[in-house]
Amino acid sequence: MNKPTKVIPVFANEAQERAYWESHDSTQHLDWSKARTVIMPNLKPTTKTISLRLPQHMLDSIKLAANARDVPYQSLIKVWLQEKLNND
Repeated sequence: MNKPTKVIPVFANEAQERAYWESHDSTQHLDWSKARTVIMPNLKPTTKTISLRLPQHMLDSIKLAANARDVPYQSLIKVWLQEKLNND
């Protein structure tokens, strides 16, 4: 791979930097052959809030099950949903 020939400019703000990289090739500035894989274990997937209507008796049963497991009921719902997705 060719060695980088250009110095990365200094940007006044993130918008300028974004605009620059949208119109320029990074291989002119960086030697990607020297890139390494990075593991970032503390990143969390983004979540989205939803509204879910359940019959009161069902929600009560879920809360009882969560309480018996000593976990928040919303966390238990997510675990159950993930298990169901993995089984199908």
